[in-house]
Formats: sequence, C-alpha cells, structure tokens
Amino acid sequence: MIARLLIAASVFCFALPALADGEVRKLITPADKVRLGKYDETRKAALDEAKAGEAAEVKQLDALLAKPLVAFSNKDLTGNWQCRTIKAGGLSPLVIYGWFKCKVSDDGSGWMLEKLTGSQRTRGRFFDDGEKRAIYLGSFFVNNNPAKPYGSGPQSDQVGYAFRNSANEWRIEFPAPYHESKLDILELRR
Repeated sequence: MIARLLIAASVFCFALPALADGEVRKLITPADKVRLGKYDETRKAALDEAKAGEAAEVKQLDALLAKPLVAFSNKDLTGNWQCRTIKAGGLSPLVIYGWFKCKVSDDGSGWMLEKLTGSQRTRGRFFDDGEKRAIYLGSFFVNNNPAKPYGSGPQSDQVGYAFRNSANEWRIEFPAPYHESKLDILELRR
C-alpha cells in the first residue's frame, strides 16, 4: 500500500510544472533578479527602438514574436539546433545575424545549452518557470575562450526567459545584456 502511494505521489509531482522558486532562486545573482524584474519594461523599450530598423528585418522580428507560445512540458529539446542572435535597441535599432550551431544536452539535472559557433557564444542551464516559460542562466563568452561559471560578474552573466513556439522552434529573450543592445533574442530551430 505504501509503495502504491509513493508511486502515485511521484507521478503527481512529475506531472506538475516546477516553478522558479527552487534552485534558480539560490543561483541567480541580485543583478539578474533586477534584469528579470524589469523584463517587460526593457523588452518594450527595445522593441520600440527596433521598429526603426530595416523593414525586412523588422518584418522577420514581428513574425517571430507573433508566433503563439506552447508548453515546454513533455518535449525534449536535446539535440542539435540552428541558432541566431537578434539584437534589438541600443547601439543599433535592430540587427539580425546569420545562423550558427547550438546544442542542447541533458546531464540528468536539466537542459543545458551551448552555442557552438559564431564569435559571441553562450553556455548555460534552464530552470522551469511555469508551463510556457523557462529561465536561462548562462555565461557569455567570445570565440573559443573558456566560458566562466555563471555568477562570475556582469560582463559574462546572462539571464533570460525561454519561450517555445513549436516542437522545432523556440527562443530565449535576454533583457539588458551587458554588450551592445537592450534586448538579445536567441532564436533556435531544428
């Protein structure tokens, strides 16, 4: 009887989305808490500036952001992905870079992302934040320099919200990145 109750309890726990009140709250830096706290305000300002970008790029950004969000639950993001960075606001109104290689792996404690090519890279981990959003904590690094651990300082620390659009498309939005823009979006597709 006790074994059945334990099995039922574990199935129930795995069916519920984990919220960002656990491990991520212990790891996130105070500066990144502030960045996420100002996410909506920062995003709006960046996207307002992006409207002054080249018409074709504005159209691409609008199409990406208009896609409906779907749940992360019961989906496996592991594997190889194409990824590109979109920089909104800041030094330029809007810049959309070409496609590079990214990889998502699972070390048993959750999804980990690494951008494998391109000069500006990231490496980090995802944490549940409800059914349709995850928090990404990572480290920015350049070229083949080693990535510093998250928490090493504002020049390398990255924080963002991840959103899924389909089984083959998702993105991470980084509010107030240290370099160049007001909002970075890392778009991923199979």
